[in-house]
Amino acid sequence: MDETAQAIALRIRPLSDSSLIVHWLTQQHGRLSTVAKGARRPKSPFRGVIDLLFETEISFSRSRRSNLHALREAKLTNSHSSLHQDIKRLQLLAYATRLLEKSTEPEHPLPGIHAIFSTLLTHLDTHPVRPALVYAFEIKLMNELGFNPPLTDDRLSKEAAKLLEQLSVLNWVSITELKPNRSGAEKLSKFLEEFIQFNLEHDPKGRSQLLAL
Repeated sequence: MDETAQAIALRIRPLSDSSLIVHWLTQQHGRLSTVAKGARRPKSPFRGVIDLLFETEISFSRSRRSNLHALREAKLTNSHSSLHQDIKRLQLLAYATRLLEKSTEPEHPLPGIHAIFSTLLTHLDTHPVRPALVYAFEIKLMNELGFNPPLTDDRLSKEAAKLLEQLSVLNWVSITELKPNRSGAEKLSKFLEEFIQFNLEHDPKGRSQLLAL
């Protein structure tokens, strides 16, 4: 029996001359991998429907042998076409993708994380990248995973702790409009980098380059 999902294409790679492997972030099933057979053929129904960061309604048939399932149908809901024209936005989303892949297991429901990523995509359609968006994604993701960064940590100044609290609860538009104290932002950035490295045992590759933009 086929299953359905609201899905965001996180990674796409060729499987053969005619087919693709698509790695999705789904609302219902978490991170999911599918084979899109024939997707590279000119007349494939998947042509123009599957691409990086496209939001799509998919149906798939589960494999009994592996975690690579068969994609049956895909209906495009949002292509986020403006994202593909801005390297800064793509770098932020590439970093976010690496971080969520490192911190989550495949095929575990992630409705909260899907909502965070999906709303960030929509926000970036019409807003520029700001360092506060990087910090906010990290904080919201860690909170969703249960690794709530503590406001009372000695490494945080009063300004940094206030910014941490704001980024935890504000939406993306309000975050973009913040004008944080530079010293507080720098302290929060360092704290989050160390917090991620400790809790996820992961060096956040590309973070420093992203924040330097």
